[in-house]
Amino acid sequence: MSIDRHDPGERVAAHHRDGKGTTRIGYPIGVREVSVLARRHVTPRMLRLTLGGPELDGFHTYQADDHVKLVFPDPDGTRRVPVPNDELSLDWPKPSPASRKYTVRRFDADAGELDLDFVLHDGGLASTWATAAEVGDRIVIAGPPGAKAFAHTYGHYVFAVDATALPAVARWLEESPVDVSAEVVIETDDAAEHGYPLAPRDGVRVTWLVREGTRSSLAETVQGVSLPERPAFLFAAGEAGDIKPLRSWSRGRLDSLFTGYWKRGVAGLED
Repeated sequence: MSIDRHDPGERVAAHHRDGKGTTRIGYPIGVREVSVLARRHVTPRMLRLTLGGPELDGFHTYQADDHVKLVFPDPDGTRRVPVPNDELSLDWPKPSPASRKYTVRRFDADAGELDLDFVLHDGGLASTWATAAEVGDRIVIAGPPGAKAFAHTYGHYVFAVDATALPAVARWLEESPVDVSAEVVIETDDAAEHGYPLAPRDGVRVTWLVREGTRSSLAETVQGVSLPERPAFLFAAGEAGDIKPLRSWSRGRLDSLFTGYWKRGVAGLED
């Protein structure tokens, strides 16, 4: 099959289908102003906002953990937005406006709808905005900038995540090959979050944990899972310190992708 090396969608699909490990594939980065179309609580502490509008035309996303940046106005309401300087990067104003990354949970090109899920917590910039956002409110989004695409050619997958990575896991369960098996370990701050909807899959076992204060049992639990003899892949995403012990554990055992979505005491972590 001939692959158009200039088409990021084809490149991601080819790596999913035939690749191994991860590969970085850039996308043309768009900057768009969109409106809140709908809002609903998926769980007591997870709020889903549906965004839309004509500027979503041409939006693209190809990998389960693709993200966009929400670009927030200055305290006085001034909007300072990045500008594409070529099709794969942006020029950001100085000083940079406040922004936060969020995983694309769902994109429906025909309906012109983009779903983002927000973990609600006190004091968070994006959480505070999402809590107050009403239908009709507008926000600037930038991205997705590209993918650390991981192959769909492994027979088994291990997911070590917290609530912030639930949208990525949920999307992977919907889009990945039906014949793979997976061990999914999810840690949240509250058992009420265990109602987050995940597509049921044969061969997929989901273990839910509750974090005790700042003490995480995520890495310890994942280190205790049984791995099959066939090649496996680890996707670890969430609080950077909680998943760090899995780096040395996974080395030599299975290929992996690590993404620190956030870090205690650090606002707007750039992993």
